[in-house]
Amino acid sequence: MRFIIYGAGAVGGTIGARLFQAGHDVTLIARGDHLRSIQKTGLRFRSPGDDVVLETPAVVHPDEIDFTPDDVVFLAMKTQDTADALRELAAAAPPEIGVVCAQNAVENERLAIRHFADVYGMVVMSPAAHMDPGEVMVYSTPVSGILDLGRYPVGVDARAEAIAAALETATFVSQPRPDIMAWKHRKLMMNLGNAIQAVCGRDAARGDVRRMASSEGEACLEAAGIAVISREEDRERRGDILVMGDIEGAARTGGSSWQSLARGVGSIEADYLNGEVVRIGREIGFPTPVNELLQRLANHAARMRWEPGHLTEEQVLSMLPG
Repeated sequence: MRFIIYGAGAVGGTIGARLFQAGHDVTLIARGDHLRSIQKTGLRFRSPGDDVVLETPAVVHPDEIDFTPDDVVFLAMKTQDTADALRELAAAAPPEIGVVCAQNAVENERLAIRHFADVYGMVVMSPAAHMDPGEVMVYSTPVSGILDLGRYPVGVDARAEAIAAALETATFVSQPRPDIMAWKHRKLMMNLGNAIQAVCGRDAARGDVRRMASSEGEACLEAAGIAVISREEDRERRGDILVMGDIEGAARTGGSSWQSLARGVGSIEADYLNGEVVRIGREIGFPTPVNELLQRLANHAARMRWEPGHLTEEQVLSMLPG
């Protein structure tokens, strides 16, 4: 089984690096300066216990790969880039491949199932970062992440079990789960703080606006009758598996949205995090003013290329209606 990592940034690069280190057949799909650096000098992978350069094969487009039906593609780009990536993948790969959505949000699986029958949702718990071309980092050790997965929309099959087994050889903890989308909706609730962390800084992820967005999101999903794993089950699953360590010369970054602003990429995933709650709320007539505001602010921050922490929490609170 070969693994193609489509989107070799923080999460994708970490998964690809660890699988490659474990002896698995891995190809990365990347772009821009990141790809050029990998092709020229290799992928620099750093963790509290590693600082290595890996000569992982890397290409710019799926049509450069000679796919087979046994291949497994990890989608690891941000959700706003998934639809275009899937169209490129579908034009190059046979429909029998496996597609794993190693991404935040719950929209990627809906997009992927339009093109491929064997689609798998994955809940990613991995404190990874990609700030400089040619380099990815992960801050937990010795376990690099928790990567549970299952078939979309429900179920477990032999391929899911094989993927989980491969990840278990590569410093990850991975368990096949038949109800993976209920777990992904729990992760969605956790990711509602990404926007406020990006706009107001890392500490804001634990503040009042974050709690308001989460309470609103939980209430919206309950009103819509969407299955969500409880906080208690999630805490029990994570336990003390991920142990944070230090990487010399590399302070801990914020999460994925924080990194998008810090790198000035011009886009952010808020439409599929806070915006997912907004979508559900509008469909069922449930008000979601906190998440609507965070969605708008995060998108504005990305378009304007603000640095993380451009606003204070007090400023954001003052923008809420009533």
